Amino acid sequence: MSFPTKLLRSLMLGLGLVGAASAALAQGNWPSKPITIVVAYPAGGDTDALARVFAEKLAPRLGQPVLVDNKPGASGVIGSAFVGKAQPDGYTLLLAPNTFAMAQLVLKTSPQAGYDVTNGFTPIIQTGAQPLFIAAGPGTKAKSLKEAMEESKKGELAYASPGSGSPMHVLGEMFNKSAGANFRHVPYRGVAPALTDIAGGHVPLTWMTYGPIAPYIADGKMRLFAVAQAQRSPLAPDVPTLGELGYKNVEVTAWNGLYGPKGLPPEIVKTLNTQLNDIIKMPDVVAKMKTLGTIPVGGAPDVLAKTTAADLERFTRVVKELGIQAD
Repeated sequence: MSFPTKLLRSLMLGLGLVGAASAALAQGNWPSKPITIVVAYPAGGDTDALARVFAEKLAPRLGQPVLVDNKPGASGVIGSAFVGKAQPDGYTLLLAPNTFAMAQLVLKTSPQAGYDVTNGFTPIIQTGAQPLFIAAGPGTKAKSLKEAMEESKKGELAYASPGSGSPMHVLGEMFNKSAGANFRHVPYRGVAPALTDIAGGHVPLTWMTYGPIAPYIADGKMRLFAVAQAQRSPLAPDVPTLGELGYKNVEVTAWNGLYGPKGLPPEIVKTLNTQLNDIIKMPDVVAKMKTLGTIPVGGAPDVLAKTTAADLERFTRVVKELGIQAD
């Protein structure tokens, strides 16, 4: 090693720059091995399906396999916390619904087991938005929300959700408060098992995104009563809003986004954001997202950052006001 090289290395060590130089070199080679997208829910749900669509499209663009790893448990907290503790090298990412910003408020997870929603991750892109509907299965004879409300006065009705702390759970309790209803919450570990029990008549109602329930609606096993947003959804334009039915200020929209661990290098964020903005505009991807009840969003990383922060602020207040807790 020459004297100038020794001197340069000594200076870099003295200034603490060797690690930064190594990180820069790693970024320049990224990706040099498979990338994993963690989904903090079981296989078979809409988040899982979206992750697999994005993984398939990203792989040839990045020149490396992109794998989907399901890490379910605690309404997504386990998988999300796993990514939050991962190295910020671009090889471990998280595709999350907005349960990510809400679950810990309901579960009262300890800081050691949880994660910091606004400061513990690097937002990459908001991939989509999903209107939420109230739907009924064969467990009730009600043909409308009004009839379900009347039926609930004669005996208990319950609603299924994909888990405590999910937007569906919070929405269900917001509706109970606004409407003076007493629909009992039945949480499941993901969308798929919840739908199995609804279609089987074990739980009469659900708050859910459109995609997973669309096949059950098509074959007559489920019925849509209302959508929980200000305007009717283009996914089901004949379905009234809760506002039209007289239930005001009960609006929750689900969404999903891609995150990395805190400190993900800007170059990697830019690459992933650019590629996914292109991917969610591809006609076949748009069509697939529609079948999953998802409307593409996209935009810069700060779109996801602002959406995450806004949901955390809003639902911190809602959960406290309504006293919502895990069942």
